[in-house]
Amino acid sequence: MTQETHDMKEPVERTGRRLGRRTVLRRAAVLGAAAPLIPATAGTAAGESGEARERGRSRGPAAGSVSLRWLGTAGWRIDVGDRSVLFDPYLTRFETGLYQGAFDPRTPLRTRPDIVDAHVGRPELVLVSHSHWDHLADVPHIAKSTGARVVGTETTYHLLVALGVDAGQISVVKGGEVLDFGGIVVEVVPSLHSRNKKCAYFAPGTLNAPPATVPSTISDLPEGDTLAFQVRAGGGGPSAFLMGASDFDERAVRGLRPDLAMVAVPSSTVTHRYVPRLLGALDTPGVVVPVHWDNFEVPLSGSPVRDPAMDLDAFVAQVREVSPTTRVVVPDYRTVYDGTMRPGGSR
Repeated sequence: MTQETHDMKEPVERTGRRLGRRTVLRRAAVLGAAAPLIPATAGTAAGESGEARERGRSRGPAAGSVSLRWLGTAGWRIDVGDRSVLFDPYLTRFETGLYQGAFDPRTPLRTRPDIVDAHVGRPELVLVSHSHWDHLADVPHIAKSTGARVVGTETTYHLLVALGVDAGQISVVKGGEVLDFGGIVVEVVPSLHSRNKKCAYFAPGTLNAPPATVPSTISDLPEGDTLAFQVRAGGGGPSAFLMGASDFDERAVRGLRPDLAMVAVPSSTVTHRYVPRLLGALDTPGVVVPVHWDNFEVPLSGSPVRDPAMDLDAFVAQVREVSPTTRVVVPDYRTVYDGTMRPGGSR
């Protein structure tokens, strides 16, 4: 995708920090959830030292019940026992011309139920960062077919209702809410959308009322403000900070102190000191997982293909420079991770 249109998704991750956090992470476990739709393989841990690997081995068998799967782009599936939470699940990954230099904002919206259903299981929660197509396009099908509750902005609400989702399934949030879904605690964080080199982005705008017509093209899905989420599995489970775009509200994230940070890789440098400011505000997470660096128009059936506009290597290097003790995990579609973002989550 070009710098002109490319400003939407990014990912992050790191390792356990202070003793209390490390203790939590060591006790975090492999989840007993439904089988992954893509066979599990070894994950990629960029910059993990031999000492860190040895510490991981010394933890012994996992005793918790958390697993994580990267769904590509900014998307995640988090399983807590037999319960599933989705974040920005975009699995159909249809072509828009973005990666061929012929981006067409009139590209029709579509969803592939066979592909989507194979990856999402039976989620009870769907968290949506913002309403661009590569975050929202598959959510109407997921909501209607599973009955999952969707948490998102007012714009997301109006778009989903127009697309046939029951209004009673949708929880509108603004940022600042801390919601307890029976032991899965979701903290809603006001956030910002990433910007291209001209400080602009695709399809800005918000909806305070239903759209005049049913959305049918990708340009019918405006950004509608952006949120981040921090999800904690149970009282002592690991916490994961989830971003859908590569900008943030520094004051809003300060004090979150997540165990895992899923950070979107930026496509430009217009956000001032993006990595050091973010990691500093999050109190240098132990694990950073870069996201939104893959070509999201390639099927989710093999290894990730890099988006040429995203410099993943430079991002990883900057995280290492800013926070040498942080473990960077570059995720793979095929791997199920445990609550410490190590390969080995329940199949």
